[in-house]
Amino acid sequence: MADVHREIERKYAADADVELPALTELLPGAAGLPDGGTPVATGEDAAELDATYFDTADLRLAAAGLTLRRRTGGPDAGWHLKVPAGPDERSEVRLPPGRAARTVPATLRALVHAATLGATLRPVAEVRTSRTVHRAADATGRVLLELVDDRVTARRIRPSGSTGDVVGAAEEWREVEVELVDGPADLLDAVEERLGALGVRPAGQRSKLERVLGPADERAPVPRRLTATSPAGEVVVGYLSDQLDRLREQDLRVRLGAPDAVHQMRVAARRVRNALRTFRRLFEPGVVRPLRDELGWLADVLGRARDAEVLRERVRSAVEGPGAEEAVGTGTHGAAVAADAELGRAAQDAIDALLRELDGDRYRRLLRDLASFVAEPRFSEEGRRRARRVLPAQVARRDRKVRRRLRRARRVPEGRRRDDALHDARKAAKAARYAGESVAGVLGKDAARYARRMEDLQEVLGEHHDSVVVRARLRDLARHAPSTEVAFLYGRLHALEEARGRDTAQAARAVSSAATATKLRRWLG
Repeated sequence: MADVHREIERKYAADADVELPALTELLPGAAGLPDGGTPVATGEDAAELDATYFDTADLRLAAAGLTLRRRTGGPDAGWHLKVPAGPDERSEVRLPPGRAARTVPATLRALVHAATLGATLRPVAEVRTSRTVHRAADATGRVLLELVDDRVTARRIRPSGSTGDVVGAAEEWREVEVELVDGPADLLDAVEERLGALGVRPAGQRSKLERVLGPADERAPVPRRLTATSPAGEVVVGYLSDQLDRLREQDLRVRLGAPDAVHQMRVAARRVRNALRTFRRLFEPGVVRPLRDELGWLADVLGRARDAEVLRERVRSAVEGPGAEEAVGTGTHGAAVAADAELGRAAQDAIDALLRELDGDRYRRLLRDLASFVAEPRFSEEGRRRARRVLPAQVARRDRKVRRRLRRARRVPEGRRRDDALHDARKAAKAARYAGESVAGVLGKDAARYARRMEDLQEVLGEHHDSVVVRARLRDLARHAPSTEVAFLYGRLHALEEARGRDTAQAARAVSSAATATKLRRWLG
């Protein structure tokens, strides 16, 4: 089982002869110290660390911002996968070192498969570090932060065909890391200011590996700048490439249980599928349909996990949020705890089922097929025409569907048929929004404004549809509730969702007026 650790740290470059003062001299008076007091030094530790870094031959992990290594020495020896989580924050997945020094564990290979697409992971760098760790604690002994002083020797490893790897010349440097432990984030700013006065500046690289390999943006090819006169197919492929990158990025976040990752991965899958459907005429016949079908399957798989998340979030919000006692009644705490446990189990079951699919051949084949499609697109004659002559008409087809479905929803009486009609209008608005977003980069502010109005419409109709889905699920849960108290709670929540559904249906009328204004679609021709 892998352990996941959260790291908040900053890296600095230091000259070899710079003398660093004790942390007790860097921190006095810093914001966040208890009572503005002086921290207590807790001594120092020294270690010799040897790390081998792994990547594909074409450095796909580095391009995705991921770092994978096997390190010996120090208290956390083993396999480490570092995943960016913010400007100063990373998640680190850790596994024991095992015996196979040059074979990446299957668990880690699965985690990064969306980035590597199954390409072999091999050594790309060796790094030896002489490390000294200084810690600062408060008066209670709680460690606030660590200052790590590293003397680094690194070598690049390159493949050399049948003759084996070629190890490059050694490069040496000094690097300082300041890592937050249990202290407030303000301490990082205080240390940075005081280190700066000593000539210690933020490092130019995010990791030791990046210094060995060089910045990713220097290795990546410069993308072609797309304009309204570019081929329409190339514009769409540029958008598809961006969305595929997002889908693959969210894959790892889903596996690590990051908040909102399932939703974001589902959105990326739907955006790719929608673009392939909206702009299918830009590509050779028969190329797009198989991809669309498989993306539909993936969106459904993600949707089951997402629906379970939404239901649990809405129930939690109702029973824990402001006005909860008035809304669901007094004395419901025990029922709420039981309901949350039941919904939590269902949500975990849905995530487990999703992860099994993400580890399966069908999903991995889809990722490879999408990557191949983007790398070598097969354009039709229309796809080779200029974007400004072709793309507005493609979006206009989506727009007409939105207006048709809104008119139908207005004619249908309230009830199940109205709910279904509003859901159909929501799907059309979402498709139109994604279509507008996909061309806004080259067609300008009119397309961007159109996409925002369609997003407004999609959001309010989405709230209505979520309410419909949650009501149906609550009815089913109430029938199989473990106790009458839990069943009663589900009934109260159902009543709240009915009121929410009426409110969102009314709000949709106002939003749909803005979304169907004539001036909004003049750019469509």
